[in-house]
Amino acid sequence: MIPFSFIRTKDKETAIRDGSVKGAKFIAGGTNLVDLMKLDIEKPDRLVDINALELKQIEVLSNGNIRVGALVKNTAFAYHPEIIKRYPVIHEAILSGASAQLRNMASTGGNILQRTRCYYFYDTAFACNKREPGSGCSAIIGYNRNHAILGTSEHCIATHPSDLCVALLAMDTIVLTQGPKGKRSIPFSEFHLLPGTTPHIENVLQKGELITAIEIPALHFSNRSCYLKVRDRASYEFALASAAVALDISGGKINQSRIALGGVGTKPWRALEAEKHLAGSDIGQEAFRKTADIALASAKPHQHNAFKTELAKRTLVRALMTASEIA
Repeated sequence: MIPFSFIRTKDKETAIRDGSVKGAKFIAGGTNLVDLMKLDIEKPDRLVDINALELKQIEVLSNGNIRVGALVKNTAFAYHPEIIKRYPVIHEAILSGASAQLRNMASTGGNILQRTRCYYFYDTAFACNKREPGSGCSAIIGYNRNHAILGTSEHCIATHPSDLCVALLAMDTIVLTQGPKGKRSIPFSEFHLLPGTTPHIENVLQKGELITAIEIPALHFSNRSCYLKVRDRASYEFALASAAVALDISGGKINQSRIALGGVGTKPWRALEAEKHLAGSDIGQEAFRKTADIALASAKPHQHNAFKTELAKRTLVRALMTASEIA
């Protein structure tokens, strides 16, 4: 770990100013950033502590949307009564990730910004385009069982690690930011970037731009939703495949749906074509299996993770069946 300066800020304007300096990083819970600093992967010259900012509220807005401050802890987010009642997919996604201790520390904004857990990214002895642009991707020719099969490129196949992000994507969440150029509202589907030729650029945030909150739209069928995660062990493990789904059902048919996948994409993965196919379908295994086939149609597995294609399909079918059974 290299020497760095540490600054505590009490207002957003000062935080943005201090965070706009070259080499500066914002820190809240630090559950990912501090680990990366210890491993000399992240090397900030300055840490800007934003924990004193007034970004810890969860509000139900007049239009029914829910606004969650960037500093709301994952535990508080998961157990908020409105989240449990209206968005079980978010409640379940949060509780499926990390451990109780980490959820007590981790912030909402930090969860959205967490970096991949690719073992080659974490090991500085190996080439990694995310860590050192232009150095190569060791995962492509190495052991890649846990890596992505959707959204990959010849420069990176690292999987996005977040469970919460998959649920937020399915719910059409908006990311609210403030930076040197003012405020922005960014659709969640546009926030994270595909690796392409620049895997080290993972999102659309500009230097000094701060996530202030997220806004979850009121969705009349969000209570008929669920998050299903398949992993190597029952807790404290990242997804091999996961699915966040919500279904609008009437008269035994599906009017519309929301489908997002985790554990298989280089970013949280929205299955829009699968959603289109499912509209108007009868409830049942046949329709759900066809939907899953469409959702994974563009999968490009590598040597050790071909199993993920079928695993993700079965995960999605099971999630759709579970959501369809919710009263």
